[in-house]
Amino acid sequence: MPAFFLDYNLMPFHLSLLAIILFGVVKTIGFYFGLRSSKFLQKISPYNFQQLDLLNVKFSKTLIVFFFLMNFSFAGYVLQFLIYSQEFEFLPAYYLIIPALIIATFFTIFMIHCLDQVIPPKYKKNNVNLLGRLATISSGNARPGFSAQARVRDEYGQLHYVQVEPEFGELGFQSQIILIRTRKSHYIAKKICDSNQLFSLNLD
Repeated sequence: MPAFFLDYNLMPFHLSLLAIILFGVVKTIGFYFGLRSSKFLQKISPYNFQQLDLLNVKFSKTLIVFFFLMNFSFAGYVLQFLIYSQEFEFLPAYYLIIPALIIATFFTIFMIHCLDQVIPPKYKKNNVNLLGRLATISSGNARPGFSAQARVRDEYGQLHYVQVEPEFGELGFQSQIILIRTRKSHYIAKKICDSNQLFSLNLD
């Protein structure tokens, strides 16, 4: 057992697992003392990470880091044990870091997309009329019965994230749409034809 933990070919994946534990401890301490990691990132970097489309989700951004570290560690262990079952020895870690990163990135994006589809929005803004406004699909694909997240600005320039659904067809990621009416908790939207120069606006 000690040889397993001290094997340098497994060390990147051990460190990833250890980072998950330390990350949980730090977040727990930060929660009790009112410290937020986003404020720390703003101090060390002028870039606003909240503007990234990948981070425009309806759950804690901490889960994205947790998912990535977990998937990287798990992918590394699976690859190493598959090789060990055939060769009876572990492959040098530097051969597996890139494949493990690719697998971890794929599964992290997949998990983010699945959670973003089922978790309801944190805030509901019922007093803002966004009908007739242009929007952009910012997360996932929308089709009848399955909504996706879209970003739209109101008359004051305030950015809103709403759930949209087409009457028919499919609205793909980054599609330019117009909100035509409401239905319960989401908007019905129609895709804007790319050839229509009137709507060739940058909504970002």
